[in-house]
Amino acid sequence: MCISFSLSSKTYLMRRAQRCSLTCEAANLLPGPSNVKHPLFTLANQTLSLAFSDMAASKPPDGIDSQFYKAPDAFFPHYHSIGLTFDDVTLATLYSEILPRDTQLDTTLAEGLRLNIPIISSDMDTVTEARMAIAMALNGGLGLIHYNMPERQQLSEVSRVKNNVHGLIQDPIKVTPEQSIGDVLKLIEERRFAFSTFPVVDGGGKLSGLLSSHVVKPRYAKRKVAEALTPRAQVHTINKKELGRDPIKRADQFFTDHPGIHKLLVVDDQDRLHGLFTMSDIERISQERNAQFKPARDAQFRLVCGAAVSATRNAFGELDRDRILTHVSALVERGIDVVAVSTAHGHSKGVGDTVRMLHDAFPKLPIIAGNVTSGAAVDYLADCGAAIIKVGQGPGSICTTRIVAGVGIPQLTALYVASRAARKKRVSLVADGGITKSGDIVKALTMVEAVICGGIFAGCSEAPGEVMEIGGKLYKQYRGMGSLAAMKAGSAARYGQTVDPARKLAPEGVEALKEVAGSVDVVLTQLIGGIQSGMGYLGAVNLSELREKARFIRVSPAGQREAAPHDVVELKTGS
Repeated sequence: MCISFSLSSKTYLMRRAQRCSLTCEAANLLPGPSNVKHPLFTLANQTLSLAFSDMAASKPPDGIDSQFYKAPDAFFPHYHSIGLTFDDVTLATLYSEILPRDTQLDTTLAEGLRLNIPIISSDMDTVTEARMAIAMALNGGLGLIHYNMPERQQLSEVSRVKNNVHGLIQDPIKVTPEQSIGDVLKLIEERRFAFSTFPVVDGGGKLSGLLSSHVVKPRYAKRKVAEALTPRAQVHTINKKELGRDPIKRADQFFTDHPGIHKLLVVDDQDRLHGLFTMSDIERISQERNAQFKPARDAQFRLVCGAAVSATRNAFGELDRDRILTHVSALVERGIDVVAVSTAHGHSKGVGDTVRMLHDAFPKLPIIAGNVTSGAAVDYLADCGAAIIKVGQGPGSICTTRIVAGVGIPQLTALYVASRAARKKRVSLVADGGITKSGDIVKALTMVEAVICGGIFAGCSEAPGEVMEIGGKLYKQYRGMGSLAAMKAGSAARYGQTVDPARKLAPEGVEALKEVAGSVDVVLTQLIGGIQSGMGYLGAVNLSELREKARFIRVSPAGQREAAPHDVVELKTGS
């Protein structure tokens, strides 16, 4: 008897079942013990069983997966009574034809504000000033310069970012003709310079010559710089007016045309020194132009930069409108790309009034407002004029708001709730706080356009603060903007408090140390690699697809332990 297993339709399957039933009845008429199945009956049952098994195997594999792995709109409502954060969940993988290196991380936060990577450095006084903002923008991200400084200084920090010409050392270390070579050697040793060639300028800042490294030797220590320098007439210079819109291309062409020359000084019409190009920097930049993630720039080819402002109040407790508008106007004049009205409680009248005032005065200026953790707060700030809304109350490693005030929502639940409101209002969201690793960023990006990181960057060389050595290890200071020291320095208004000697402050943050982590370039390389890897696992070529394809499952405490290195003696960390 020949049996076919290529059953093509339900009708055919049912006919076979009917035949099997008839066969069963016939089997009862065949000789043999009544409690023993006849071989023909057994064969018919096997045929039917295999046929149904074949049908089940042909179903889409998502059939069983969808019972366990849920899209955000199904997953988070199921856990509506539990606040979830990053380590409480994991993402399910999907079929992929995408290699991590082929993924695109660009994101648009507002009209005219586009980043090449979805990462922003936090507006904290131990994280972001000009150096950090420059480094972030050069890597395709954004830096938010904090406001825990005099307003004039914040304007200066913004100007440094906006006027930065990548590759041009705008304020090179200089020496004077009156100094000795010994003084220069001492300067190199004290400040640990890795170079020994210096421009020489007189008291008025005019270029006198160039002190070359081949004469900065101990044997010449007693000689004056004036005796050993290369005279001004022999030094190659370029007027800053000749740099044009692409200074790097101009400098690159100069070094091509002048073999053996490694330094190009930039001067003005009065021959005052304005900067220095080195051939090694220009060659490195030329290679970077072929990189996947290019610097984030504005329409005038300047680096993008953001700045935080406070909802400042006057002595009568009223919003100091004149002061806020005057300061933001000065920021706009310097080319600021976005301002952030940063407070601990964004769903408040003071923040709403500030956002509305700034939106009316500067309608084309994107405004970030926060922080919030509810859909109603997103609706409120969007109606006030905010284009980007920060989500996060208490998730930061140095924040104690949830302990001190008893408020705040675990970050992933807060992101989901806020994202549903943001989708209706057509505004962008940024996740602020709680991120300690690249995997957290991947999870956050399933619901927001970008993330804000503080602790991850606090140990970088570009972050403000002195390096200190403790027990043979190097650390940098890192403190919450709600810490006592930060509030005394000016951030008290962020938490609705005033620096009044007659009243005590109630800190909502701590002061801590972060181990030195190297440069921002190194840290961002690790973070970007992790994000791209996560997108590759989900088959997402860009952030929009990541949001569409995300599926979550809850992780048990044992599952959390399983996710990290375990049952081994770790010799070298992944970082």
